[in-house]
Amino acid sequence: MLTLTTVLCCMMGLTLCYQRQSVSNNNNHNNVDAKPTHLPPLHYPHGHKWNEPYFDLTMPRNITSLVGKSAYLGCRVKHLGNKTVAWIRHRDLHILTVGTYTYTTDQRFQTSYHRDIDEWTLQIKWAQQRDAGVYECQISTQPVRSYSVNLNIVVPTATILGGPDLYVDKGSTINLTCIIKFSPEPPTHIFWYHQDKVLSEETAGGRLKFKTIKSEETKSILLIYDADLLHSGKYSCYPSNTEIASIRVHVLQGERPEAMQTNAAPAAAALAWACHTKQATQAVKVISTMVAAFVLLEACCTLLLQGTGGGGVGAGGGGGLVGGEENRTPPLQSQTAQADRNGSCPNRDHGGQQTTSTSANHVNKRRTTAR
Repeated sequence: MLTLTTVLCCMMGLTLCYQRQSVSNNNNHNNVDAKPTHLPPLHYPHGHKWNEPYFDLTMPRNITSLVGKSAYLGCRVKHLGNKTVAWIRHRDLHILTVGTYTYTTDQRFQTSYHRDIDEWTLQIKWAQQRDAGVYECQISTQPVRSYSVNLNIVVPTATILGGPDLYVDKGSTINLTCIIKFSPEPPTHIFWYHQDKVLSEETAGGRLKFKTIKSEETKSILLIYDADLLHSGKYSCYPSNTEIASIRVHVLQGERPEAMQTNAAPAAAALAWACHTKQATQAVKVISTMVAAFVLLEACCTLLLQGTGGGGVGAGGGGGLVGGEENRTPPLQSQTAQADRNGSCPNRDHGGQQTTSTSANHVNKRRTTAR
């Protein structure tokens, strides 16, 4: 009996040990293949096991930063394990940081690790325009896995509408509008200068008024009431996050009305003057040509008439010496035909006829004397 009881106890113990070992093996197998239930399936790349490092794809891939300020590029890595995270500059494949160690000699680059969210943040201090470009967050796996982030560096600009010159009439209101563009955040303050003096409503006696409109583009408006000649000069808009912008204001007292309120008027006046000068030049050329033609025509007519008059006298004289009527008539007919041919000369026909008539009278007198 003792022997049988002992054998049964041993068999029962072996069975329990086998079952316990089987359960333990099954649990270990499930732990290898199982995935945690608190993470969505899309975070697990195809073919990768749940305990391998992977990137949080919800992190932004485009970062815009202001020049001169710090730029922050984020990279979240889950299940990093014993792997390391490095930041690489894409344009020259230069290693910037490995872990939290700065690998480059440019100490503006620094990486910090936030354990609660598993984020490796690359900070670029005093960002410059040359820092713009693509940066890669890499995990030291085989093969290497990377996550790209594009950094944009913007330079805010300030512009005053109506520049560089503005013409206003005395007694009117000067309206200067300064627009700040490409600024991720509005400027903390905007100062206005006249020449080198800061403008203030308190010291202006109610003639100055400032107004700021903040939206995608920040606008600062300066109003100067009842403008006087003393308000002429250089005005400057100086925002806290941009370079200075300037305009020159001309307060006029009745002169140059075509240039009022806009700097486009001088250009229009110059264009009108150029057109007027061109037309005047063309008119002078036409008049000069006409005068030259009239002078030449008058000279030709004068020469022809002088030749006709001399021929008549000579012919008459020749006729008197010969004394024959038949020989005296052809010269008179020749003179008349010549005068008819020259009848195109303006204001000369009457003079030519008078000359011919005088020559004929002179010939008749000589006939009478000869008889």
